[in-house]
Parts: sequence; structure tokens; C-alpha cells
Amino acid sequence: MASSRWSPLVDGCRRALVGVAARSGTARTALARSGRELTEAAERGRAAAAARQAGVADTYGGTYFGEGRDASGDREGRSGYARYDRVASNADIAGWLLWRNFRVRTVLDVGCATGFVVEVLRERGLDAEGCDLSAYAVDHAAPGAVGHVRVANLFAGLPWGDGAFDLVTTLEILEHLPPHRVPEAVAELRRVCGGWLYATIPSFGPNRSGPDGHLEGKVRPERVEHYRDLGPEYTGPVPQADLAVDAEGRPVEGHLTIASFEWWTARFEEAGFTRCVDVEGRLYADIAPADLAPYWNLYVFRLPGADPAAVEPRQPGRTLAELGLHHPLLGS
Repeated sequence: MASSRWSPLVDGCRRALVGVAARSGTARTALARSGRELTEAAERGRAAAAARQAGVADTYGGTYFGEGRDASGDREGRSGYARYDRVASNADIAGWLLWRNFRVRTVLDVGCATGFVVEVLRERGLDAEGCDLSAYAVDHAAPGAVGHVRVANLFAGLPWGDGAFDLVTTLEILEHLPPHRVPEAVAELRRVCGGWLYATIPSFGPNRSGPDGHLEGKVRPERVEHYRDLGPEYTGPVPQADLAVDAEGRPVEGHLTIASFEWWTARFEEAGFTRCVDVEGRLYADIAPADLAPYWNLYVFRLPGADPAAVEPRQPGRTLAELGLHHPLLGS
């Protein structure tokens, strides 16, 4: 009813603006710019509302990304980053891994933070875009990602069309969602995915393609043995009451879903993806020289009809060691 009541006014304003734009090039430029800014403001509003509904509206501001913290690296038991930069985030390794193993043209990094991976991929010649629910992160985007990252929220709907990207990535993101919202988020990832999806998700239990996951640091220390005793048949997710917490009593790093490799695999399969453990094994071998294999619980999924040639590696003889890339916290 409300939209019907306002329709004549909206239509009248639209006709007036069209008339002004038709008469003046300066007006056309101003209206185009205003339209883009209004669209961005609306997208930010939808993302913020979805973040409030999900209970994470105040979690990923400046403090999470190191603002006002001791940059020496001491987090004092708090979640987030004492410092957040391209080296500490391992963005160069993540970007190289994606470039090397996916022969694609377009990439969307969902949960891109300040866009370091987007920056690396664009430097390597890929048409990479990113989005994050944190307005702070987008407003402090890496130089090479400026103009290619925007505020968006999976639960509000991403501002791209169906199958818009050859490759969709989501790195250390989905565990921040409550378990009952995960299927909805995966469905939206599937909507914008045109073929391939790469994810890293902290997981526990047996892994078909690489190192098994672990419970330490994810579950309250006094409950680790309990969940270990449940054996590989237990897939999770771990109840929130048993999740590890930081010094402020909040789930460590904002992680709300701690589950097994098989639980996460099932959520993607429900959305129509197929897990590609052979490709995952190759990626684990690629990151082994950086000692990251035990820490990155990675997944590769494809959709029906995805081009298998897209996962033929570039420069198969090159290694991270030859490129001089290593885990910054572990040394070369």
C-alpha cells in the first residue's frame, strides 16, 4: 500500500530528473554520480541491517583490524588482529595459490576485509572484485583494491547477478556465521558462482585431501578430550557453550560454527556443489613449503558443467620456495 501511495510522486520526480539530464551534460554527470552513491548507500544499509540481524554488527570494526592496538603483535588474548597487513595476512601466498591453480578470468572474494587478496589477484592480471560486511575494512581498502571492493552481506544478497564469477572465494569467513545460517550463506555463494569455489574454513576431524583438523584452540580446553573421545563419527557443530572464548569472554575470533570437514562438505553438497579432493591435494602440496598446510583447512568445490581445464595449474614447475614466499610468523 505504501509503495502504491508514493508511486505518482516517484514517477513525477523521475520524469523531472530525466528532463534535467537531457538538457545538461553537467547534470547528467552529477546524477550519474549521485545514483552510484545512493546505490552504494543502500547496499551498505542492507548489509548493516543483515549484520545486526546476525548479531555481528559491532564485531568487525576498526579494533578488530588492529586500530588502537599494540602493533608488536601481542593481542593480549583478544580476538582480531594486533596488526593487519598484506604480509601478516598471507595474502601474497593466498593470491599466488589461486592464480596458479585456477585458470579463470573473474574472481569474487567474499569476506575480503581490506582487499589484500583482491589486490594480489589484480596484480596478477585477474579481474578480481571483493566484498565485506565491514564498512571499516572497505573504507580502508588496500591501494590496489580501491574501487574493486564494496560493502555487502550474504544474508542481504550480494549485488551481482547469477553465475557472475568464474571463481568465488571465501577465506576464513563461514565459521563466523551461526550454524543455522550457514546453508543460507552457501546458497548465496552458489548463486553468484559460475563454476568453481575455493574456501578455507577451520575444521576438525578426518580430512580426505590433506592434514586432519584439530579441536585445540577451537573448543574450551577442558572440553577438548570430551570431543576427541567422540571419535570421527562426531561431525558437529560444537555447541556454543563449549566454544573457546577470548579474554573478553567472546568466541575466539568470532568463530560461531566449529564443525568437521564432513559437516562442511555436506552443506556445500546440499547447495549443488561437488568437492574436488584431488585439486585440494595439489593445493596442500603447494603451500607445504610455507608450513601452512596444518593451518589452512581448504576446500575446492565445482558446480555441474564447470570446465575441468580451469583447474590445470599455471607454471607447474614453480614452488612457493622459489618465489621467496613463506609464512611470516614461521620464517623462511
